Amino acid sequence: MSIVFRDLLKKVGSGNHTSESLTRAEAATATKMMLLGEATPAQIGAFLIAHRIKRPTGEELAGMLDAYEELGPKLSAITSKHPVMVLGQPYDGRTRTAPISPITALILAAAGQPVIMHGGDRLPTKYGLPLVEIWQGLGVDWTSLSLASTQAILEKTGIGFVYTPQHFPLNSSIWEYRDQLGKRPPFATMELIWCPYAGDNHVVAGFVHPPTEGMFQTALELRGVTKFTLVKGLEGSCDLPRDRTAIIALSQPPEDIERLLLSPHDYGFTTKNVPLNTTAELLAQMQDVLAGKPNELMQTALWNGGFYLWRSGICSNMQAGIVKAKELLTTGVVAEKLRELVNSH
Repeated sequence: MSIVFRDLLKKVGSGNHTSESLTRAEAATATKMMLLGEATPAQIGAFLIAHRIKRPTGEELAGMLDAYEELGPKLSAITSKHPVMVLGQPYDGRTRTAPISPITALILAAAGQPVIMHGGDRLPTKYGLPLVEIWQGLGVDWTSLSLASTQAILEKTGIGFVYTPQHFPLNSSIWEYRDQLGKRPPFATMELIWCPYAGDNHVVAGFVHPPTEGMFQTALELRGVTKFTLVKGLEGSCDLPRDRTAIIALSQPPEDIERLLLSPHDYGFTTKNVPLNTTAELLAQMQDVLAGKPNELMQTALWNGGFYLWRSGICSNMQAGIVKAKELLTTGVVAEKLRELVNSH
């Protein structure tokens, strides 16, 4: 048993009236001890559920990110006109609404905006459809690549994927606890803003609950991150919803944050999300989008592609971004980017 870890556990797990938040350094120490197995299984399980009940602070998230910075993988900086966009999505996937971010990544890369994604397989607590499985269905298998190979593909195509079971096995040690606890611990919150990239970057993260947005802002500011976009997205992802106004926080250097409210109706989109049925059906819809064929998922692709093309600075406004996204899809440029990515593996 670790006496050091027990003291950190006592601090967060003492109940509503006496529990305390960890300092940034303490949160980093606790995270490292869990990833490295220096705490016992009983201590790790107790910490994860106690920390969830207490709720993490932005300072604690910053410390957890410090530990990931020290122990985790990192793709090297590439030459790019734009900061690399890192899309943070829930690792436990999607179950209700059709994901669009692989198409968004292809649109952005086709326009000269590099993108990095990260995650693993079907994971607790949701066991939803993960990004890596969608990529496999599109002909791109990230699961067997070394980090060096992923780096080469990022440099060549503008798209990279940090596959955590291969590139960050220490992270995988925590998943059994998540399954047994049946609840997402604060690790799941922190992962959304983790940036496994060493160069100039733009962190994009989804969230569900409003307090999470504030925690993200505090953690990112403590770590000196000046470019970020936070989206109240579909199932906590970066995908903009179509059934409601999208609520988005944009960093505005040096320290301001702009609140953006985007209504899909204002841009001519129908106000409903595409449901996620079978993976095969989603992939067929995505192939139609890549072929430039109109369908409901095409509207989602244009809505998201337009926003991120504007947010990256490639297009001057949202409407111009939507027009550009449509042009890239209907002229086959995005499909060609996918072929390039498939052939690079």
